[in-house]
Amino acid sequence: MGCQNAVFIYISAFVMAESNQTSNLQEFQLHEKDTGSADVQVALLTSRIEHLTEHLKINGKDHSSRRGLLKMVAHRRSLLDYLSKTKADRYKKLIDKLNLRK
Repeated sequence: MGCQNAVFIYISAFVMAESNQTSNLQEFQLHEKDTGSADVQVALLTSRIEHLTEHLKINGKDHSSRRGLLKMVAHRRSLLDYLSKTKADRYKKLIDKLNLRK
């Protein structure tokens, strides 16, 4: 008897919904399959930074997340510095779209 009669039924198929993050990335992509350009990386980092900032407002003593936040901010800053030195027009468009400079 035992496991011979076991039946596994999947209620629904696993479908990955398109999140707002992926739809927002399409405006920063240089071409259809662009996932690694500096523009896209800055956009991803900005959304993660915003999310983590909200988390740290609630959880003030989460020092490991604060360290990760600082690393992400530094990485975004270096990507923005690279863009400003090499592609000034893309840099200006990016900071306008993301509202990074106030």
